[in-house]
Amino acid sequence: MSVTPRLNAAVTGREVSLFRPDLITQHEHLRSAISGARVLIVGGAGSIGTATTRMLLGYEPGHLDVVDQNENSLAELVRDLRSDGLAPPGRALVTLPLDVGSATMTRFIRERPPYDMVLNFAALKHVRSEKDAYSLLQMLDTNLVRAAALINALRDRSPITAYFAVSTDKAASPVSLMGASKRLMEHLVFAAGQPPQELARVTSARFANVAFSDGSLLDSVLRRVARGQLVACPEGVRRYFISADEAAAICLLAAVVLPGQRLLVPRLQPTTDLRELAEVVKSVIRARGFEPREYRTEVEARANLHRDVSEGAYPLLLTPADTDGEKPFEEFVGPGEALVDAGLGAALAIHYRPGPAGALEEVMSRLRYAVSDPAASITKATLVAWLAEAVPELSHAATGRSLDDRV
Repeated sequence: MSVTPRLNAAVTGREVSLFRPDLITQHEHLRSAISGARVLIVGGAGSIGTATTRMLLGYEPGHLDVVDQNENSLAELVRDLRSDGLAPPGRALVTLPLDVGSATMTRFIRERPPYDMVLNFAALKHVRSEKDAYSLLQMLDTNLVRAAALINALRDRSPITAYFAVSTDKAASPVSLMGASKRLMEHLVFAAGQPPQELARVTSARFANVAFSDGSLLDSVLRRVARGQLVACPEGVRRYFISADEAAAICLLAAVVLPGQRLLVPRLQPTTDLRELAEVVKSVIRARGFEPREYRTEVEARANLHRDVSEGAYPLLLTPADTDGEKPFEEFVGPGEALVDAGLGAALAIHYRPGPAGALEEVMSRLRYAVSDPAASITKATLVAWLAEAVPELSHAATGRSLDDRV
């Protein structure tokens, strides 16, 4: 769906990017690192990957490979880049519909010249992906097993300068299994940046909800209003929001400016920037020309949908925040972690804190077995137990209710 600056401002509360001053201050550093470089972006056709690809092209890399398993999204990315003049004919831009960690992806990396910089956005990022053993195992395969395969393929080439992998705020004090998988991903990539298996200068970032990103609640609000469908939102949930361009900025700044073994987080304040999700949804409905009208039962909301729309209102079903893995508020810093200066005005850093000794190796071994042998007896409870061993700070909020049960 098309997102205007007005819509972004209605959600983030900012007319100008939070990172604009930092991008100006760090312009020469970014240009020096990216201009002429060989860059690989994995998962580059998603919302954050697309925004980062567009921003990175402004610094004129020497060659850019963009990989994503979504062939249709890759085609749209190329059309947009060509149409906007960001990838004129002759610029070395290659897009490929490859699955991260696959044998074909490994072959591709081994047969390409070495990269200077790699940015990995490939992930299953929705809490609803932990609803059963199959979905959860696929999430762990994507976020961990395939990420490890990518790192191993890159390690076989000449050392790269920088490796960046996006994390999530849900990795801090995780209550969802998705958040725990991303915390494990942090352990995985930062281990690859340490001797004796040093891959590169490894960095990551945890940040807020990206407004209107693919599959997000706000993206669904736009689609539902356009289709005349019921809009629903949980009550009592607070979230930070950034725009796609702000997400791209924090990714590039982390990949280029941040010292290794650190995560970058936006400098957002709970008192001023943590917003009630229901109020944000209402602001989006108003930006679409309707006045939100609250309901608390699906039957009543559906019954009044057409009447409300005819009166210039739109029904908003407010639901309890009681689904699996639902966190009432966002945070960027987990137990034993502390924020430190990153030399940036709009962001701070976290020194990476390792997990329990040997836990990463053990859980990765188990997961490789689970995803490679379809005859293996694997239950959701087993996977949860493995995650809890490797991520002891996990406080899984299991309620037995899934987001798929909601409107």
